[in-house]
Amino acid sequence: MVKETVETTSHLIRNIGTLVVVPPGPLTGRRMREFDLLRDAALLIRDGRIAWFGPAQEAPLDEGVATLSAEGGCVIPGLIDCHTHIPFAGERCAEFIRRLGGASYLEILQAGGGIHATCRAVRNATIDELVAENLPRLQRMLALGVTRVECKSGYGLTPEHEFKQLEAIRELDRQQPISLDATYLGAHALPVEFADRPDEFIDLIASEDLLASIARQGLARFCDVFCDRGAFNVVQARHILQRAAAAGLRPRLHADELAQIGASKLAGELCALSADHLEHVTDTGLATLKAAGTIAVLLPGTSFFLGVPHCDARRMIDAGLPVALATDYNPGSCMIESLPWIMNIACCQLRLLPTEVLVACTANAAAALDVHKRVGAIEIGFDADLVVLDTPSLDAWFYTPGRPRVRTVIKAGRVAYRRPEHLK
Repeated sequence: MVKETVETTSHLIRNIGTLVVVPPGPLTGRRMREFDLLRDAALLIRDGRIAWFGPAQEAPLDEGVATLSAEGGCVIPGLIDCHTHIPFAGERCAEFIRRLGGASYLEILQAGGGIHATCRAVRNATIDELVAENLPRLQRMLALGVTRVECKSGYGLTPEHEFKQLEAIRELDRQQPISLDATYLGAHALPVEFADRPDEFIDLIASEDLLASIARQGLARFCDVFCDRGAFNVVQARHILQRAAAAGLRPRLHADELAQIGASKLAGELCALSADHLEHVTDTGLATLKAAGTIAVLLPGTSFFLGVPHCDARRMIDAGLPVALATDYNPGSCMIESLPWIMNIACCQLRLLPTEVLVACTANAAAALDVHKRVGAIEIGFDADLVVLDTPSLDAWFYTPGRPRVRTVIKAGRVAYRRPEHLK
């Protein structure tokens, strides 16, 4: 499965039960839940972009345009997973079982597990092996309606192996239809060889030459730092992200997941594109993020996977923050690759409405990746990244968690996935 295909990029999608007209992001407050739902609709794709949409009886008759029936299903923008730790190698199943038995993260880490286990696996893997292991993950995500994914380095923890992960992301982007946005996360954790020398490690993974090389080669668009208790403090994170910004890498931040050390406030001060996690965010942090226009990326799958309290999503929406959702797919704290499953968790556990959840995984997720002016919405001129569901409405999709409901995925106007007939 590759991006190049001879299939036409112009279609008229007919027989749409409900067209969910998500507007361009970022969206906040009531705008996250109040927008048009067009019944009995049609949508015209021309040259890979949305050219028209509206009532089916008003559909233009373009000569030579292929017709695609939604069979009464719901049509939504393609889903965007704006925080993952693809590509990684290996698995930590034994660690998962130990944690279920009561072992703490620190105990697992001291026994050589945790992020250090994944670091060893990534360092031992070649680029080809990283691609081979992660390609099926992306193919499964496509079948779940995902058309764009943010991918992080952060398991190499040396310049050589961080570059290897970034190069693997570039190769994965070439080999399958989902668009990939790369983030450099060299400051994910202190490797064991630098356990007592954090400043030396920062100088190594955040040198001006290294950051400039990443930007110059187009290996990443963003730089992220895990700023939290037991990771990197605010002073260290500011130093890294300011250097990265000077090199042309937009800042993002793991913030307020484990404790409150001022990470969300730092994200706002740096006008970071996103602050991710936010389980321990304060009112001051929320105000700073709002003033900066930073997207709050919530990762409820991590809380679900670890069995810890969720963040207060409703508080953030009510505060006027643009909220996005993502999987945080990684081998340690959230081995969940299904964005629809995360969306169901957000409904059932965070008490968000289906419309709010969809916006969080489309328009606002696009804003978290700074691509909201061309994807993430049903808008004339936007890329035709679309998903056809086999349910007549958005609500019916969320009512049946765990059931595969994606019938067709369209990427840039081309049919990238069709569900096998036997799954109807």
